[in-house]
Amino acid sequence: MEGPLLDFFRAARSAGLRISPAETIEAARAAAVVGFEDRQRLRDTLGLVLAKTIDEKRAYGVCFDLFFKRASFSDPAGKAAGASAEEAPPMPGEMPAGGEGEGSGGALAAALLSNDQAWLAAAIEQASREARLSEISLFTQVNLFTRRILERMGLGALEREIVRTRTAPRGEALTQARDALRERVRGFVEQNLLLFAEGRNQEFRARMLTQARLTAIDRRDHERMRVLVRAMAHRLATLYGRPRKRDRRGVLDVRRTLRRNMAWEAIPFRTIWKQERIEKPRLVVLCDVSGSVAAVAQFLLLFLYSLNEALSGLRAFAFSSALADVSDLLTTLPIERAIPEVMARSGFGSSNYGQSLADFEREYMHLLDSSTTVIILGDGRGNRTDARADILQRMANRAKQVVWLNPETRTVWGTGDSDMPKYTPHCRVSITCNSLFQLERVISELLRVG
Repeated sequence: MEGPLLDFFRAARSAGLRISPAETIEAARAAAVVGFEDRQRLRDTLGLVLAKTIDEKRAYGVCFDLFFKRASFSDPAGKAAGASAEEAPPMPGEMPAGGEGEGSGGALAAALLSNDQAWLAAAIEQASREARLSEISLFTQVNLFTRRILERMGLGALEREIVRTRTAPRGEALTQARDALRERVRGFVEQNLLLFAEGRNQEFRARMLTQARLTAIDRRDHERMRVLVRAMAHRLATLYGRPRKRDRRGVLDVRRTLRRNMAWEAIPFRTIWKQERIEKPRLVVLCDVSGSVAAVAQFLLLFLYSLNEALSGLRAFAFSSALADVSDLLTTLPIERAIPEVMARSGFGSSNYGQSLADFEREYMHLLDSSTTVIILGDGRGNRTDARADILQRMANRAKQVVWLNPETRTVWGTGDSDMPKYTPHCRVSITCNSLFQLERVISELLRVG
């Protein structure tokens, strides 16, 4: 498999294509069959092997065009500008072995003055491989790799020739050509940065956003966060959405145990336990959408409604003071329109947890049973109103469990107008949750235990 083809596979993975080792071998064989002369045929052939989805086909097209793009190396000042007939340099093929050519500035000087684009393109390709340009990962490395490539092309000999002939027209022409070459090589390096580092930079950015506090996420990153939330939810839905069973340790399945141990005359060397089916959890979610926790509530609602495959039922309620059932909004509208509508209906007011709990008990307590998990997202700060922890206690007695996700750190629970010490005794789980990483961990645990 040729080096440039391997570099292209690396660039395609960085662009988001899922390419297995077997697919790289198949693509290399296909490329060997169709050859590299017809670029469109090569593009179509590799696309059939590497790109599986519509999004991947789109990313593949952009990556292929960028990888095989080659900028023009024409001299802006004109071919051999400034060089007199007497000083016309020899062609690169006439340079001494090794290409240094101290007396004439080397093969690079000859190529620049003769405007040999083919030689320049080949030299940049060769120098970039020697400099391991495909390993570039940060934009701060652009200048470093630009300098490495130019040095391997013979920049040292070129600059010595410029110093030697600085007062002659040849020196001025070489100076202009060197500056133009530097800009072109820098553009080539930046092009490879887009190819090989974009995927790693995106992964790093996604990792940082996953661990960042949701209240500190910049508005410009909200769309990226929505993509991450959907990806997390899809991963959990794939993992927990299928029917699952777990062993009832201590309850022996005699029939299956005897059948498994027939090879040992039914002596139970290998025990088989009876299994119970793990039901998909039913969730009732109460989200505080007041100003202090509105950002966290938006992402929680988006996360949960992306988990439909793994859940058997979900009812969502939003509140600042009065409680509102927002399940209809989230099921009838696209999620991008539903979340703003929920916030417009109930969001950004002053919290009154006692009032919202009383509303739930009066109208929706019948939703709770022994298979229902109640998730409450909020900071527990009711602005010094009646906490009504007695209602939460009755909810906990009817439901399977109550889980409280608080975006504040545990050290500030109970300070100021926080009523968390009153609510915590009635919650099976009360935990700090202010990042996507923590949210995924909590929801994953709920799905795992059923």
